[in-house]
Amino acid sequence: MKKLFAIAITGILMTSCVSNKKFSEMEDKYQNTKDQLNSAEMRLSACEDEKKSLRASYEGQIKTLQSTNAAILDTQSDIVTISKKGAENLERSLESMKEKDLQIKTMNDAINKKDSVTLALVTSLKGALNDINDEDIQINVEKGVVFVSISDKLLFGSGKYKVTDEAKRVLAKVAEVVNDKKDFEFMVEGHTDDDPISRTNIEDNWDLSTKRATSVVRILQEEYNVDPTRMTAAGRGEYIPVASNETANGRAKNRRTRIVILPKLDQFFGMIEEGMKKAK
Repeated sequence: MKKLFAIAITGILMTSCVSNKKFSEMEDKYQNTKDQLNSAEMRLSACEDEKKSLRASYEGQIKTLQSTNAAILDTQSDIVTISKKGAENLERSLESMKEKDLQIKTMNDAINKKDSVTLALVTSLKGALNDINDEDIQINVEKGVVFVSISDKLLFGSGKYKVTDEAKRVLAKVAEVVNDKKDFEFMVEGHTDDDPISRTNIEDNWDLSTKRATSVVRILQEEYNVDPTRMTAAGRGEYIPVASNETANGRAKNRRTRIVILPKLDQFFGMIEEGMKKAK
């Protein structure tokens, strides 16, 4: 009986020892698992913190990029606006330059046309008067204006204003040319030296120069059918000399009648205006 009891007790004790061992093993596993779980939770927490930090960093970078992109878009818009305005200004400048070029070309064409007509006039005058002594008649062109200067001794007697028969032959040739050139007007100028004149029908050099110019104009109108609306008579007296009055030769040069042939300015500007209209 005692022997059976002892065996029973031994079995119970052995059973109890196995359970404690398993329990200890299980407890060790639990602790190990718990430690691993704690470690995993710590790593998870660290990961979450790092994730939050990265998210915050990314969000900051995204905001910065968004701001930068918006600024770039605004700048690009400004550049586009500036470029558009610049292009418009450039286009207007080019149009203005083109218009100026057309105006300059038109004016040059008008001037060239006038110069061509003036050259034709000079050629015609020189051809018509080529048999006249060069000392008695001179033809010059200054700034587009033709000057025909006829000496006093060819046109008038000393101190007189009646046109000589020889002078009428010269005036007939001049009239033939100017009648053919309708684009010109002209002024007949009388000039004297500075010697005082004293005659019953002539007051002074002003009067003498004016009477001589008027005599020439009347001859051109009445005998050679020059349109009087194209002519002007002017007395210049002694005040525009071409030589010194201190010598006889100089005084002879100053006593002259000058025909100033002028292009009709209204026709000249009419050519420019017509050209401007065609250019538009």
